[in-house]
Amino acid sequence: MNDMDGAIRQGLGKETNPSSIVKCYVTYVQDLPNGTERGKFLALDLGGTNFRVLLIELGENNYFHMDSEIFKVPAHIQTGKGTELFDHIAKCLAEFIKKHNLDNKKALPLGFTFSFPLRQVGLTKGYLNSWTKGFNCSGVVDEDVVRLLKEAIKRRKDVEIDVCGILNDTTGTLMSCAWKNPNTKIAVIVGTGCNACYVEKVENAELFDGDKSKPYVIVNTEWGAFGDDGKLDAVRTKYDQEIDEDSLNPGQQRFEKMISGMYMGEIVRLAIVDLANQNKLFEGRLSEQMKTKGAFGTSFVSDIESDKANYRETLKVLSEMGINDPSLVDCANVRYICECVSRRSAHLVSAGLAALLNKMDEKTVTIGVDGSVYRFHPYFHKLMVEKTKQLIKSDIKFD
Repeated sequence: MNDMDGAIRQGLGKETNPSSIVKCYVTYVQDLPNGTERGKFLALDLGGTNFRVLLIELGENNYFHMDSEIFKVPAHIQTGKGTELFDHIAKCLAEFIKKHNLDNKKALPLGFTFSFPLRQVGLTKGYLNSWTKGFNCSGVVDEDVVRLLKEAIKRRKDVEIDVCGILNDTTGTLMSCAWKNPNTKIAVIVGTGCNACYVEKVENAELFDGDKSKPYVIVNTEWGAFGDDGKLDAVRTKYDQEIDEDSLNPGQQRFEKMISGMYMGEIVRLAIVDLANQNKLFEGRLSEQMKTKGAFGTSFVSDIESDKANYRETLKVLSEMGINDPSLVDCANVRYICECVSRRSAHLVSAGLAALLNKMDEKTVTIGVDGSVYRFHPYFHKLMVEKTKQLIKSDIKFD
């Protein structure tokens, strides 16, 4: 926790940022919603193997209506040319606009949520620092992703869209939560990836070159990179090391790889295979599915931990993985492995949250949390809350 605090402070400093692991990018977002916003807006949310296009309407008396559609990013596009990725996004945007009969005589305002490490230099300009979460499109790193999206839209010549802001998914979560609860000061995503942002005093964000007359700015920590300098080595397992070495970005995003949904199921699978090879599970027998990288999805972890006493879901998952007739002891051990991995994930997030809460030193803070792991794991919220309470100063309250 102290190491995370030090990494965040280093990321905020003008002289220390270039060598910092946790970059703490300023977002240029200084004003939070207050509930009086009105109108219709498009949103594009790109941050994993799927992306969402949304039409949001805000009205009187906290009226909120949202239509959304999920589009896939095919595997060949995730690792292909950057122009192919943005052309695909522009095509899906055009389909959504046509399907919803939106008036396109004037440019439609769009907020672009881009959930990869982003160095922002303004509300509508941001440069990709590095790909994560299995993406590796060429020609995008160190480029302005807003410009790339605008160029792809322009190539189509059939839609008019005004990209009026780019932000990280954590910033989007903080903003949407603040619309309902103005005391929201931190947001965390625990899904395919893991990241956090928070409201920082302008005087502490030394790289911020925007409006200094306003007291606060949202900082996107990009804490997924914490530990890339070896600070996590004492708690990393051989399974973490194997996942890191086999990833598209070895040596990077080590904190995220110990937490997020992209890797949680694979950590469990590696532990199961290791124990079976030691004849401590399934009498040493393994199926081809269980030996296959990526075959044990993170959703299986949630399913197994949702089990009641009869191990019904565990038996179902193991059957899908080609393990038939496991003993009750095997089922108990598989569940225990899942519990250990997910508890560690929740506690690592808690340590990061506690570092932010203690640094901010505000007496009451609302935290916005989103992401598939947080939403669908049966105990993740409880584990996070309990551990965070243990780690923060006694006079700080959060919800």
